[in-house]
Amino acid sequence: MANQIARNFAAQGEEAAIAATAQHIRDFWDPRMKAAILMADESTLHPITKAALSKLR
Repeated sequence: MANQIARNFAAQGEEAAIAATAQHIRDFWDPRMKAAILMADESTLHPITKAALSKLR
């Protein structure tokens, strides 16, 4: 789901997409979802998703 969110924001440009993806996860994901994505295998994540998660850590 995080990759879909990142792809949807990608049209805004990389920096805006990273910020928007991080904000979306912060605002709308419950704690269990956040914990799970932070433990995910990063090789499966979109580059925007990876960068957004680094902002959340």
